[in-house]
Amino acid sequence: MKQLYICTICFLLGNNQFFAQQTPLDFSNPVQTFTAFGGSQFSFGVDQTDANNPVGQFFNDGSQEWQGFFIDLSSPIDLSEQQIITLSFYQFDPNSHTIMLKLENGSEADVEVVQSNSGSGWSYDLTFDFSDATLSGVGTPVNAMGVYNRLVLFIDGGALIPGTYLIDDINDGSVASDPNEIDVVYTDLVWSDEFDSDGAVDDTKWFHQTQLPAGGSWFNGEQQHYTNRIENSFVESGFLNIVAIKENFTDQGETKQYTSARLNSKFAFTYGRVDVRAKLPEGDGTWPAIWTLGKNINETGAYWQTQGFGTTSWPDCGEIDIMEHGLGPVNHVSSAIHTPSSFGATVNFQSYILNDVANDFHVYSMNWSPNQITFLIDGVGFYIYNPAVKDASTWPFDEDQYLLLNIAMGGVAGSIDPSFTQSEMVIDYVRVYQNSPLSIDDLNKDKIIVYPNPAREVITIKTDSDIENLKLYNSLGQIVIDQNTKTKTMDISQLQNGVYILKIKSENLTVTKRILVD
Repeated sequence: MKQLYICTICFLLGNNQFFAQQTPLDFSNPVQTFTAFGGSQFSFGVDQTDANNPVGQFFNDGSQEWQGFFIDLSSPIDLSEQQIITLSFYQFDPNSHTIMLKLENGSEADVEVVQSNSGSGWSYDLTFDFSDATLSGVGTPVNAMGVYNRLVLFIDGGALIPGTYLIDDINDGSVASDPNEIDVVYTDLVWSDEFDSDGAVDDTKWFHQTQLPAGGSWFNGEQQHYTNRIENSFVESGFLNIVAIKENFTDQGETKQYTSARLNSKFAFTYGRVDVRAKLPEGDGTWPAIWTLGKNINETGAYWQTQGFGTTSWPDCGEIDIMEHGLGPVNHVSSAIHTPSSFGATVNFQSYILNDVANDFHVYSMNWSPNQITFLIDGVGFYIYNPAVKDASTWPFDEDQYLLLNIAMGGVAGSIDPSFTQSEMVIDYVRVYQNSPLSIDDLNKDKIIVYPNPAREVITIKTDSDIENLKLYNSLGQIVIDQNTKTKTMDISQLQNGVYILKIKSENLTVTKRILVD
């Protein structure tokens, strides 16, 4: 929906080896960027004593008393496990300065600790002990034990003192690890579109959302009509094409200068992994998106609203932006989360730099578990959403979401190139994976694994039990292969591409697996 998607996003520069923000913060990666406020500025700097050591550079111009900096952490700081935070501080002058660390967005009230420092050069491992903290804005001493995922830094807070300072190695005692590790691996293909049949989009899987919102225009100042015409969305040679076109088009009493398509999936799910392989449109002002909305959204004209599920407004329904392009420089794609606690200008987001999004296919993915949402590109994780407190405000992600594919024009994507005529988002496939409803103990007990998946020639069933029967069903529920032997392989070389259901009957239980013939 993106009704309040205010374009104040600051996209991060650097290579595509991005990692989510977590302690320790050593500023060796461009994702470890602090957001400055109150007229302050943050940048990456170089250690004055070691040219090979990157550090954070923090600048106050002295125009406001409470100039500061904050960073949102994907792995929160848990004070019940460790109450000490340390950092190294460099000042260019010999004067006395105060450094305040404040923790926000947590399970308990905001807390802070202040240290003072003097003398030019580095002061290593300044210690901030949150067992002797104070409640922010109150001053009451407190033995802080909460879990927080925003770290705020003030230098000379409350005073009009300009200065430039370097900071390095902010640490709560954590050991550096891969912050983008997926916590749940989803392996069973439950829904997909391989776009193998030329012509119109498969209306058993997709719904064209065309109804204008109240007021006659789409949100964020977008300038297009969405249509169900084949000119704007069609399948050809194994690819879905969503095409934005410059043309005068009148619909619902409104004439607009651009047309495009917005598809809603007729499939909704809770938890799983989404993989979409796509190339993106070219041209300033194009805004392609691969995303999800809560099935309960009360958006007039959306598919699930027409099915009677619309009970909840945006952003209370939750929104997961798997991929957007056009909100920053060319080839900067981004992922974002919209919730009641964080949307529009305060959105949780992360960008990722690619070489040529218009001519190169990339797999844009989202792995959604009960604990976190991980965003990946070409299998590499680059951002995790994992709020310290999961409630209706921060985590409306325990109910079904559905997929959307669209290209918007203009709006927060900026001015449209006057020479633009048309461009398309080309999608090779959309795949959703979940796990068997069987318990993990049951799966481990019988060790039933089917591989490869996707497959083309032969699939193999790995299990310690004897197989009594294998049945493979097509999408219409018709049996296409029935094996009553104990063999643990199945020849699928004669099958057409598509999704099939494999029913495995062993000595102890019956298991179903979704198989993609690719």
